[in-house]
Amino acid sequence: QVQLVESGGGLVQAGGSLRLSCAASGSIFSINAMGWYRQAPGKQRELVAVITNGGSTNFADSVKGRFTISRDNAKSTVYLQMNALKPEDTAVYYCNADLYRSGILPKLGTYWGQGTQVTVSS
Repeated sequence: QVQLVESGGGLVQAGGSLRLSCAASGSIFSINAMGWYRQAPGKQRELVAVITNGGSTNFADSVKGRFTISRDNAKSTVYLQMNALKPEDTAVYYCNADLYRSGILPKLGTYWGQGTQVTVSS
């Protein structure tokens, strides 16, 4: 069994910062890409940022220059540093990981965290 547990969400004023963390645990053989998605009320879930196991990153245009993503492979943890937050960043943020579960034949799958609320007040 694999779990992704997020932390770090909350309420912040516009212009402020938050740091989200997501730790993967369980029967994990190896982790490929890890990333963050978000879903605002009435909108589809969208990619925010992703980082590969080699450290390559990709960001949504709306967060470029404000958000950074990093990971600690030894801790199976991914971080999202969010600066200069705007009210339009308000959403539930979900952690995502493409990883191989342990087993006789490791199996690739996509896993999601439970989500953490980020609210930015104007």
